[in-house]
Amino acid sequence: MLRRPSFFPNSLLLAIILGGCTMGPDFQRPQAPTANGYTPQEKLEASAATPGLAGESQHFDVQKDLPFDWWTMFHSKDINDLIELAFKNNPTIPAAQAALAQAQSMTVAQEGFFFPTVGVSYMPSRNKLAGNMGGNSPGIQGNGQVIQTYSNPAGPIYNGPAYYNFHTAQLMVGYTPDVFGTNRRQVESMKAQEEQQRYQLEATYITLASNVVAAALQEASLRAQLEATHRIIDANREMLTILRDQARLGYAMDIDVANQETALAQAEQSLPPLEKAFEQTRDLLRALAGQLPNQDIPQKFELASLHLPSSLPLSLPSQLVDQRPDVRMAEEQLHYASAQVGVAVSNRLPQFTIFGFIGGEASTFNQMFHNGAGFFSLIGDVSQTLFDGGTLSAHQTAAEAALREAAAQYRTTVIGAFQNVADTLHAIEADARTLKAASETERAARRAYDLTRQQREVGYVNAQAELTALINFQQAELALVQARVNRFGDTAALYQALGGGWWKRKEALSENTPSSPPQPSTP
Repeated sequence: MLRRPSFFPNSLLLAIILGGCTMGPDFQRPQAPTANGYTPQEKLEASAATPGLAGESQHFDVQKDLPFDWWTMFHSKDINDLIELAFKNNPTIPAAQAALAQAQSMTVAQEGFFFPTVGVSYMPSRNKLAGNMGGNSPGIQGNGQVIQTYSNPAGPIYNGPAYYNFHTAQLMVGYTPDVFGTNRRQVESMKAQEEQQRYQLEATYITLASNVVAAALQEASLRAQLEATHRIIDANREMLTILRDQARLGYAMDIDVANQETALAQAEQSLPPLEKAFEQTRDLLRALAGQLPNQDIPQKFELASLHLPSSLPLSLPSQLVDQRPDVRMAEEQLHYASAQVGVAVSNRLPQFTIFGFIGGEASTFNQMFHNGAGFFSLIGDVSQTLFDGGTLSAHQTAAEAALREAAAQYRTTVIGAFQNVADTLHAIEADARTLKAASETERAARRAYDLTRQQREVGYVNAQAELTALINFQQAELALVQARVNRFGDTAALYQALGGGWWKRKEALSENTPSSPPQPSTP
C-alpha cells in the first residue's frame, strides 16, 4: 500500500477536498418583463396613408424578422454604399474590436491563475569567503574539490580566506489552490466584462449605421429645403420685378415695392443658414465614412430616391431585452457585480499557497546535478486575516452595494428601452397623420397662391395679397419636406430601437461564421 510522504501537508489535502467550493451568489439572468405590449392600446393600427412621397401606410408584423442591414429597406444604393464604406473606414469599429480583444486577453490572463507558476533560475557567482567564516564554507564538492578556509601555518593565528566559483540552478513551482472560488469568481467577472465589450461592438455597428442614415436623411431634407428656398427667392424676385414695372406705370404703390423688397431680403436671408447646415452635414457624412473633410464622397441623397417600407417588424416585449445591446451590456454589468461579491466574500476566508523548488549547486557547472549537489523544498502555507481595521468587510459591503446599484441600473435600462420603442411607435403614427395634414395644407396653399396670382394679374387683388399667399405656400412646402423626412427617420429609429438585428451581423456582412440569434431570457 502506498503511503503519503511525510512532507505532504495536511493543508494541501484540505485544499483538494474543498476545491469545488465557490463563495458568493450564483448569477441568474433577470426575468424578462411581463408586458404584453409597448402601449396601453391592445393593438396598433396601421398608420395613415397619404398620396405622394413617403405617404405609404405602415403596419406592424410581429412575425417579421429583424435584419441587420435594415437600411436596405429604403432601396437607396447611396445609403448602402456609404454604410459599407463607414464599416470599413470609421475608426470606432476597430476601436471596439480592439477593446473586445483586450477583454478576451484579460480573461485568458485571469484563467492562467488556475495553473501552477513554473520558473527556472541560474545564478553563477565568484566568491571570497572570509577566514573568520570558515565554518560556513561549501566544503567538499562532488568532484573532490575542497572549498574551505585555512589556518595560517606560521606567524599570527588566523584563518585565510577561500576563493571559489559557485553555480546554482533551480526549478521553482508555485500554486495557489482556488479553495473558495476566488479565482473562479474573478474569471466569471472578466468574462462578463468580455461580453460587455462584445455587445459594445455590436452597438457600435448599429449606432454607426443609424448615424449614417440620419445624416443622409438630413442631407436629403436640406437639399429639398434649399431647392424650395431657391424657388421662393426666384418667385420673390419675379414679383419684385413686376411691382417695380407697375410702380413706374402708376399701377402699384411704393409701399408695395418696399414690402416685396423686404420679403425678398428675408427669403435670401434664410438661404445661408441652410447652406451652412448642408455643408456641415456633408462634413459629418465624410467623417462617418472615415474620411477627412477634403476627401469628398460620391454619394448624394435626395428624398425622391428613398422608399418607405410599408411592413415593419415589431418584436415581442419578451424578446426586446435579448435584442437590445444596451440591455445586454447592463445585464453583463450586473453579472460582473454579482461575481465581485463572491470575490469579496472569499477574500475574507483562509488563503492557501503551495510553493516548492528543486535544483543543484556546485563549484563547477557540470557538477550541479551530481552527487551531493541536489536540494529541494516543499512548503505549504495557510493564512487567515484576523484584524485589518474592517478593510475586507468594507470591501464586501461595497461589492454588495455595487450589485444593488447594477440591478437598479439594469432595470433603468430596460425601462428606457421599452420607452424608446413606445416613443418610436407613437412617432410613426403621429408623423403619418402630420404628413397627411402637411400634404393637404401644401396642396391648399399652392392652389390659393395660384388663384391669388391670377386674380392679381387681372386686378382683383393687390400685390400684398399675392405676397401673403406666396409666404403661406412657401411655409407649407417646407413643412411638407420636414414631414416626409420625419417618416423616414421614424422608420430608421424603430429598427434601431428594436436592437438593429445585431445577431445577424456576420451573416449580413458575408463573414465566415454566422452569429446565433439571442436566446430567450430565463429566470
